[in-house]
Amino acid sequence: MNVHLTVMRNEVLDALQPRDGGRYLDVTAGGGGHSEGLLERSGPSGRLLATDADSIAVSMVADRLQPFGPRATVRQSWMHDAISMARDCGMLPLDGIVADLGFSSNQMDNEARGFSFMREGPLDMRFDQTRGVSAAELVNGSDVRELTTILRLYGEVDHARRVAEAIWAARPLKTTADLRDAVTSVAPRSGKIHPATQVFQAFRIAVNDELKRLSDTLPVLVDALVGGGRLAVISFHSLEDRTVKVAFRNASAEVTAQPGFGDQTIRKPTVTLVTRKPIYPGEQEVHANPRARSAVLRVVEKLL
Repeated sequence: MNVHLTVMRNEVLDALQPRDGGRYLDVTAGGGGHSEGLLERSGPSGRLLATDADSIAVSMVADRLQPFGPRATVRQSWMHDAISMARDCGMLPLDGIVADLGFSSNQMDNEARGFSFMREGPLDMRFDQTRGVSAAELVNGSDVRELTTILRLYGEVDHARRVAEAIWAARPLKTTADLRDAVTSVAPRSGKIHPATQVFQAFRIAVNDELKRLSDTLPVLVDALVGGGRLAVISFHSLEDRTVKVAFRNASAEVTAQPGFGDQTIRKPTVTLVTRKPIYPGEQEVHANPRARSAVLRVVEKLL
């Protein structure tokens, strides 16, 4: 199993500006690198809550943050439930929040999780393997039209209908190799990107309902910040980044609505854009960690 390398660690810490006594939340703790950095820079009395939907990640993060003692709290939680966890821990309002939307190398390299087409294992793809529908159940229980919609919407897959028909014809699919082989039977590899890459992305997003969770959660995270607090989000593909970009743009804009004659409603902005243009990892980081190459960092600050 490869060691997980934290993506854009320094950029996130510089953006959030952790301070002594601050309260911070890492809603997708993963390998724990951002959590560890926030605790280091907010010492000696800053506090942090680290959450993740993955029980294995939670256990690893808890071990990594053990040296920080009671300053660090680690809980298993989906992103949308993290603020309730923070409230229960007496952490609100928060001075900073980080959401790294990628999944860790430990998840990718564990064949039992089913995230990678490069390793044969059960077709699972759930972040929390104790609940929800697995990728195998989704694939085998969907018709061609439903499969096509998933591939187009969440993977932007070329020739989605043709790929969906191949997947449907190959059922039942039980392993990652079954799905990969069904895809390559109609979409042979040409170029650097394997044809199964976007297909696996599509089913992973669908299984975990990632885009809806993200869209619904971003305003909640902003609301949980103290005035002047910051939210940093790292996304890894265009669908995620588009969701974050739109949410941040809407939250930073003043909107005037006229629902009826003579009526006017003005919605004031709740944040200001810290990153008017996204931040990307540097060449040195990409060279050391190729999985960082698609990362995009956006940051907002809550208005006072």
